[in-house]
Amino acid sequence: MLVDYLERGVLAGAIAGIAYGLYVMLVANPLVGYMEALAEGAGGAESGHEHAHAAEHAHTAGEHAHAAGEHAHAVGETTTAVVSIGSGVFWGILLGTAFALAFYFLEPALPGRGSVKGYVLAGAGFLAVSGAPWLVLPPTTPGAEQAYTPTIRIAIYGGLMLAGALIAATAIYGYRRGSTRSRPLGLCLAALPIVALAAVTTLTAPTIVESGAIPGELVTAFRGLTALSQAALWVLVAGCFDRLQTRARAHSSTERRVDLTTSSRS
Repeated sequence: MLVDYLERGVLAGAIAGIAYGLYVMLVANPLVGYMEALAEGAGGAESGHEHAHAAEHAHTAGEHAHAAGEHAHAVGETTTAVVSIGSGVFWGILLGTAFALAFYFLEPALPGRGSVKGYVLAGAGFLAVSGAPWLVLPPTTPGAEQAYTPTIRIAIYGGLMLAGALIAATAIYGYRRGSTRSRPLGLCLAALPIVALAAVTTLTAPTIVESGAIPGELVTAFRGLTALSQAALWVLVAGCFDRLQTRARAHSSTERRVDLTTSSRS
């Protein structure tokens, strides 16, 4: 039974990962490239006058390297596309496997009926893996400055993932208890720990990531797109997994009816 769940989770994650990889290739990579150009332009403007004389001497060599550069650019774009889709599929499979394991063990405790259970779990997964950590460590942009070392940031991220998982579990428990009286009360009790987490991190968490020279509006848009893409990935995993579950149940029911028909005739 667990193996069946894992197989569906891997397949659902692969399907969702292809879609996510296409998003990375077509949207995220060009946006990051544009932001990198802005960051490099801001840094280059400070020392541009000093390098103007050297640039004149390099002009002739640059012309000879133009054809080779175009070929390298085409190869680089192909490699980037393959890596983007491949990494998207890998990330989707990883999330799909984790989703299937969690759904197998937690399905009875999840609120809702049918496919709703899967989407509730997807929301909890997004909150734990991305939502809660990003309240303190938002997605970094090119040229951003980090306040702490990678080791400290990883430790903070891991702690916030645990906090996010605890908040998600508390929200689900609150909804289950409150919805026995009324659904609005259950929704309020579910939202309360999430709002509290957002308020506490906003008011007390130190600024760990400085956006650098990139405009704040562009940074906000980039972070918003990143959050939406991850949320959409979780939704796709849950939706594909539910579809595969439905097909497996329908196939199993058909086989049982055939067996009953065969046994009754014999």
